[in-house]
Amino acid sequence: MKYTTRKSAILLLSDGTIFHGKSIGISGTTFGEVCFNTGMTGYQEIFTDPSYFGQIMVATNTHIGNYGVSDEEVESNGIKIAGLVCKNFSFNYSREGASGSLEDYFAKHNLICISDVDTRALVSYIRENGAMNAVICTDGTPVEELKAALASVPDMKGLELASKVSTKEPYFYGDENATYKVSALDLGIKTNILRNLAKRDCYIKVFPYDSSYADLASFNPDGFFLSNGPGDPEPLESAINVAKEILANDKPLFGICLGHQVIGLANGISTYKMFNGHRGINHPVSNVITGKGEITSQNHGFAVNREELEANPEMEITHVHLNDGTVAGMRMKAKNCFSVQYHPEASPGPHDSSYLFDQFIENLKK
Repeated sequence: MKYTTRKSAILLLSDGTIFHGKSIGISGTTFGEVCFNTGMTGYQEIFTDPSYFGQIMVATNTHIGNYGVSDEEVESNGIKIAGLVCKNFSFNYSREGASGSLEDYFAKHNLICISDVDTRALVSYIRENGAMNAVICTDGTPVEELKAALASVPDMKGLELASKVSTKEPYFYGDENATYKVSALDLGIKTNILRNLAKRDCYIKVFPYDSSYADLASFNPDGFFLSNGPGDPEPLESAINVAKEILANDKPLFGICLGHQVIGLANGISTYKMFNGHRGINHPVSNVITGKGEITSQNHGFAVNREELEANPEMEITHVHLNDGTVAGMRMKAKNCFSVQYHPEASPGPHDSSYLFDQFIENLKK
């Protein structure tokens, strides 16, 4: 067995708190908002999810990397997190179907990672003090230099990030002979959303985040989709205007996560930055319409204002997060429009929420 000495590394939070650990071997510094995900599986899907752009991810699961990586388990064209914090990083993997190790995958994308951190203490600290900016340093940069650099990193509140992850040019997904055509506005769309639409007989044209309603309508679609994505929804004036025009033209509209928030803003309902956000694969949601519960996958740091939504006569809540009562879904009473704050395409266990794609197809039929 080969023994190696790993370099010391630190995670510095913007309030000056330092957590110590070890580098996995990739030297450098990386900045972002620190957040945590409670999922026991699916780390590669998390790392490649565009909604996590600009965030340092803390994995609460003890082992990361133990089943390697697979070319089939990506949600975009590469890693989107800013950095990773974990307890035990597995340099070896044991899954037969894996295409390589997580170490090599990180090296390919130059992703900075700190391991051997007391992640239970770190997550507890974040839960008590809220999400904040942080820096991972694995190259020995003096703490005072890191503090100075960290002070200049913008807060997530007010930050527009969709432009950083959206496609630059329109592209197609699915069978061109499919029954339904859907125009999707890419604010950071996950590949599995496109898979779910395509397997329901949809041909999708995906448009850049700043496309106009005329651009999306030129595809002559049966319906429109607003995708998930990173950052604050309020700066997305173009997307908000697109949503307004879709509704004004009374077209079918479905939104997920950031798209859900954009639909809220298009209806005059404000959004706000959450203290910690929801990030995990077992969040309980109540379907207000059916009375049933759903186990959901969630990833968001902003939410729609519930009081304003309840006061809006044109809107109604369809889903509520059972942990904190936040809005998890809504629909318009007189329009063919609905949205959810969680991810029906991400189903690590129960497929409780996949019906939402079927609901969208039913709306297209109308």
